[in-house]
Amino acid sequence: MAERDRLEVDVLFVGAGPASLAGAIRLGQLAQEAGRALEIMVIEKGAEIGNHGLSGAVMDPRALDELLPAWRDGAPVESPVTSDELWFLTARGKIKAPFVPPPLRNRGKYVTSLQKLCKWLGERAEEVGAQVFPAFPGQELLWHEKRVIGVRTGDKGLDHNGQPKTNYEPGADILAKVVVLGEGPRGTLAKQAAARLALDAGREPQVYAAGVKELWQLPDDRFKAGAVIHTLGYPLPPETFGGGFIYGMSGNVLDIGFVTGLDYKNPTTDPHNELQRMKLHPAVAKMLEGAKLIRYGAKAIPEGGLFAMPRAYADGLLIVGDSAGFLNGMRLKGIHLGMKSGMQAAETIWDALAAGTCDAATLSSYERRFKDSWAFEELRGARNFHQGFAKGLLPGLINAGLSTLRGGAGFGFIDKLPGEPGYARMAKMGWPPKETPRAPIDNVLTFDKLTDVYNSGTMHEENQPCHLIVADTNICRDRCTTEYGNPCRYFCPAAVYEPMFEPVDATFEGRLQINFTNCVHCKTCDIADPYQIITWVPPQGGEGPVYTGM
Repeated sequence: MAERDRLEVDVLFVGAGPASLAGAIRLGQLAQEAGRALEIMVIEKGAEIGNHGLSGAVMDPRALDELLPAWRDGAPVESPVTSDELWFLTARGKIKAPFVPPPLRNRGKYVTSLQKLCKWLGERAEEVGAQVFPAFPGQELLWHEKRVIGVRTGDKGLDHNGQPKTNYEPGADILAKVVVLGEGPRGTLAKQAAARLALDAGREPQVYAAGVKELWQLPDDRFKAGAVIHTLGYPLPPETFGGGFIYGMSGNVLDIGFVTGLDYKNPTTDPHNELQRMKLHPAVAKMLEGAKLIRYGAKAIPEGGLFAMPRAYADGLLIVGDSAGFLNGMRLKGIHLGMKSGMQAAETIWDALAAGTCDAATLSSYERRFKDSWAFEELRGARNFHQGFAKGLLPGLINAGLSTLRGGAGFGFIDKLPGEPGYARMAKMGWPPKETPRAPIDNVLTFDKLTDVYNSGTMHEENQPCHLIVADTNICRDRCTTEYGNPCRYFCPAAVYEPMFEPVDATFEGRLQINFTNCVHCKTCDIADPYQIITWVPPQGGEGPVYTGM
């Protein structure tokens, strides 16, 4: 086999999301101001910068104002927010809230496409001297004892058995004084680091939601750019966390999505199905009359809050953005917090390089910067938000209201409400389980998962190793079938998992079919599997979804 290339840089950012790109820009700015040359590299698994970027998204510009004050002259935002509404949906009707709660007031914010924003930020990073490389997935951390010294990128050209094909190219070993992980939620390398260095010790478990989103081309200007609607209630039962969002984008494009907490009890809960059901609501269906679906995507969202954030520093390592839990679930916003974390990481690295040491003691000033910043103040005010919904919608709303008045304190002025990993809350239901209501598919307003996968632009070469690793498929057949009814066929928003098990006497026979070429890289399976035996790793570089305009 061919030898691996070996590259050395000063700082390596893994993942080209807003957190990493803001960090690369800030570090480049500091180097330019000091007249110092720094080797700054950003690697991204998508074929182009922004291809895997998906968010709601209503952006708070606070961090961008600090980083690039003149951004309004060229950044590709869709529109300033022009109106805010909050709806409570019943099965057939809606109740418009008489006022919008403070966390959801978005005047002064901007509707944006994360894909477009990341592409623009990547260009700004290159302008300050960073090298930005798409189609380079970080596959494995490189270590010297317990110090991170670099990243090995993924091989290309392996067949489904892991054997080299004629186009085989080994991944490179990229060595760096500091590695910054900004891989998004449930990052592959962040997960490796947390396991080896116990970065989650003493922290509450991270809790996630799954966001499923579609873009629709409207035939007219019935929904104004900058109009923002959030929904509660239908189609979810009161015991399940979640809600919808509808945002007006430029060019008469409607951004519609649904967020389902991955701490639900019913194993047949299906985030994709909940979005299809939401679109059938009369108030929503009316908006989409004569419209055409143009894009689809899905992404996991870290909602555990302040107490679920891991230790985000170690020898040679910092963690930023969604990988470190920088998201405010109460405000449904994380772009500005991710960017701020990247900027603080850059400032920490600059000081460490000046001091000549990038050990954990020096990089721990990253945590101090965070605690002294508006980002910490904001997340502290929302620290008990998701946990308050453990007993259902109404208690959760009451807790959210009390927390807003009490600076984040939960029920009974408790500083920290206990958390529980979402997969541990899933109830055993047996086989076959009683399904949650299913949306009828008409291919006009509602679509099946495979059609939506087509609209995500997802592409993977079939003859390569499967990037969804199931530790023991016997558990899927012998236990999961009878205990949970194989929830992977529900929670995956891309129809990746196809349990082909049939009852034979008192047992089941068959196999688990994994259609990995459908994968939209949301990480839901890695998070929601009740046995925690699924591990998501990046496929070969440049593959996956193409989230144009998302």
